[in-house]
Amino acid sequence: MIEAEGLTKYYGSVSAIRDVTFQVGKGEVVGFLGPNGAGKTTTIRILTCFMPPTAGSARINGKDCFDQSLDVRRMVGYLPENVPLYGDLPVKRFLRFAAGAKGVEAGRIESEIRRVVGVCGLDKVAHRIIGHLSKGFRQRVGLAQALLNNPPVLILDEPTIGLDPTQIIEIRRVIQELGENHTILLSSHILPEVAQICQRVMIINKGEVVATDSPSNLTHQLQKHSQIRLLVKGDVSELVPSLERMDGVQKVLHETGSEDRLCVETDRSRDLRPEIARMVVELGVDLLEMKSVDLSLEEIFMQVVTEENNEPAPEEMPT
Repeated sequence: MIEAEGLTKYYGSVSAIRDVTFQVGKGEVVGFLGPNGAGKTTTIRILTCFMPPTAGSARINGKDCFDQSLDVRRMVGYLPENVPLYGDLPVKRFLRFAAGAKGVEAGRIESEIRRVVGVCGLDKVAHRIIGHLSKGFRQRVGLAQALLNNPPVLILDEPTIGLDPTQIIEIRRVIQELGENHTILLSSHILPEVAQICQRVMIINKGEVVATDSPSNLTHQLQKHSQIRLLVKGDVSELVPSLERMDGVQKVLHETGSEDRLCVETDRSRDLRPEIARMVVELGVDLLEMKSVDLSLEEIFMQVVTEENNEPAPEEMPT
């Protein structure tokens, strides 16, 4: 549904993105991640026909975002980071205006408004002035306008920015439900949110896509060791050095308290949990909990971005 091939954009002599290539299949929900200034917003603006690329091409459902921009706009629902709402209008009147601008047939406008109001949970505020609504409800209004005319593709740029935890959970639930019937590209700084909603993530850094896969596959590719976390109770003075001497153990981190927490980093090629459990019991220490822990999406993101930032800069061309 979404195809970007060799997208490059220069602002004067400064490149915002370079050779960005990716695809988002029908029905996929894909997270688009990157630090500030990485090129996310530039890419989204090209996909939503706000501006053309300097080089490369972008297509939505086979339609070119530059040459067939009107067709593309009909197929895309866009929620920008800063939602442009008319604060003096009631919710329904604003949605009626947006429906007309989006080309919804006159006979379908009222039924379409009822549909998006229901989907976005706006029934209780449908007749209220937008400027009087909370940030969470204004965000829902922005999402509702993106859903008008039921576009097959949704591009959501920071849909939960500035919301409180309760509002974030509500918007996240709405997006998860929308993912059942739409192709969604979701840009967000809230990485746990992306991990819960998205089937796949793309990470962009310094204008280039540096990683793309499911969180679990990225973990498998990037995780250099396994991590086993223990919660134990008792005298661990002998346990910690014994674990450190165990074949396959690379490091043991120890956090003391009323109960001791141990983090054991091991060779990924072996599952040492049975041996570790036996050692804990044999040394007379109570084993309260043991679990394997994979890299979180935050850790994947930081590892990819840090590795990219630490790469040596290319040598300057001779003048």
